[in-house]
Amino acid sequence: MSFNDIFKSNFLESVNEFSILDTIIGLAFALALGLFIFTVYKKTFNGVMYSTSFALTLPGLSLVTALVIMAVTSNVVLSLGMVGALSVVRFRTAIKEPMEIVYLFWSIAVGIVVGAGMIPLAVIGSAIIGIILLVFANRKYNSNPYILVVTCNDEKTEEGVFASLDRAVEKYVVKSKTVKNDSIEFTVEVRMKDTATSFVNNICKIEGVNSAVLVSYNGEYMS
Repeated sequence: MSFNDIFKSNFLESVNEFSILDTIIGLAFALALGLFIFTVYKKTFNGVMYSTSFALTLPGLSLVTALVIMAVTSNVVLSLGMVGALSVVRFRTAIKEPMEIVYLFWSIAVGIVVGAGMIPLAVIGSAIIGIILLVFANRKYNSNPYILVVTCNDEKTEEGVFASLDRAVEKYVVKSKTVKNDSIEFTVEVRMKDTATSFVNNICKIEGVNSAVLVSYNGEYMS
């Protein structure tokens, strides 16, 4: 078999019938489901800084993935080329929140399933995933922790601060303590009974307290 015979093989001509209508329907469903993922992400976002560019990436990723899968399923040779082309792609953007990985894989999965023609599976699966995320993402299982940093003059003032915490907060745990010649600084993780922070004002009014700082704690701060 010569080199020309290889190019005359039916293997290179194995292209399925291309339908413009099916392509439009598939991309329309990919866009609709991508926008649904975008909406769920926006409603369940609990981070510090909302990234509009990342949110818009979700419907775009569904569309691109669906288009690639449609092309791959219509041409065997093109599928091999796509594997080689995508293998050299490198993503350098850091993922800030673990949940962002879920939304990225969700968008890719929707694109793959829609591109493969299994639109009912994509719709039903996305609806179930969206409901689960909406129910559990905004559900609070316990009170939000806070970090209280207090600087005082002596041990007697420190005891007064802890006595005030006993009355004001639900629970507290000392995380660190620094003792100097003229001052004492300690860090306390507190669980408040409600959203009121007036107890910090009361602590500042205690004689011998130089400063009191209350910050929200989400598990990423290091003391």
